[in-house]
Amino acid sequence: MMMKAMRVGLLMALFLMTIVTAQQEDQQPPPPMLPEEEVGGCSRTFFSALVQLIPCRAAVAPFSPIPPTETCCSAVVTLGRPCLCLLANGPPLSGIDRSMALQLPQRCSANFPPCDVIN
Repeated sequence: MMMKAMRVGLLMALFLMTIVTAQQEDQQPPPPMLPEEEVGGCSRTFFSALVQLIPCRAAVAPFSPIPPTETCCSAVVTLGRPCLCLLANGPPLSGIDRSMALQLPQRCSANFPPCDVIN
């Protein structure tokens, strides 16, 4: 139990470091921290939506042959299209292939329309 909590804590720290590194490298403004009603219909902040998708990390790593797990697909469905699109239009994240992440709804049979990615 304690090891699992330590792993979750480590994963969260990795995601935080990834976001900070991406912001420093790209000199982009921080990701939106507004409630979803104000940012495309997602009721979460960028970071909380990202944390929700931790189970999908292996499935969206560059060149990963690993399919999304049931836990990942459940997170995708729970988040919904607005939050996924919020993440898709956020800063680039080290270790995450954006095109693979955008395929999660299809790979999870979530049947969301594709996100409009603004680059």
